[in-house]
Amino acid sequence: MGRVSQAQAQENRKRVVEAASRLFRERGTQVSVADLMKECGLTHGGFYKQFASKEALVDEATAHAFDEFARHRTTGPESHAAQQALIDTYLSVEHRDNPADGCPVAGLATDMARELGDREAHRVYAEGVSDFAERLATEDQDGLARLCTMLGALVLARATKGSPLSEEILTATRAALTAND
Repeated sequence: MGRVSQAQAQENRKRVVEAASRLFRERGTQVSVADLMKECGLTHGGFYKQFASKEALVDEATAHAFDEFARHRTTGPESHAAQQALIDTYLSVEHRDNPADGCPVAGLATDMARELGDREAHRVYAEGVSDFAERLATEDQDGLARLCTMLGALVLARATKGSPLSEEILTATRAALTAND
C-alpha cells in the first residue's frame, strides 16, 4: 500500500482521536493501540506515524472529549429550565447506557485517578471538572457538590445496571437535586 497524502493523514489522525475519545470513555484508557486502530480501520503500525506515544493520544483524546462536551453546552449562567434539563439528561438511562458518547468527567474519572498529576490529560480533566461545576452552580447550591452528587449517582447507576437499583439511583438523585427548585 502506498503513502497516504497529508490531507488523508490528518483525516486519519482525527478519526483516531475521535475514536479514542469514545473508547476511553466507554472502556478506559487501557484500550490497546491495536484495538483502537482496528476500530478505525487502520493498521497498528500507522499509529506511531501519527502519535509519539499512547500517552500523547490519551492527552489529545481527553482534550477532544471535553471540547466535544463543551460544544453541547450553552455559555454563561444556566437558567432554571436549562439546569433542570441538564440534570434530567445527565441522570438518564440513555446517558447511563452510552458512556462512549457521555460525559468525560464520568467516563474518564477512574483513569484520571491513576494518572500522574503532571500529564496534560490530568490538567485538562481537572479544568473540565471545574468548568462543569461552575455551570451547575446556582444562587443557593454549590456546583461542585451538585457535580459530585450527579457523578456519583451516574457511576453507581452504571455499576448496578441490570438491577432495579440502577434506575432507583437515577430517579432519587434527580429528585434530590431538584427538590428545592
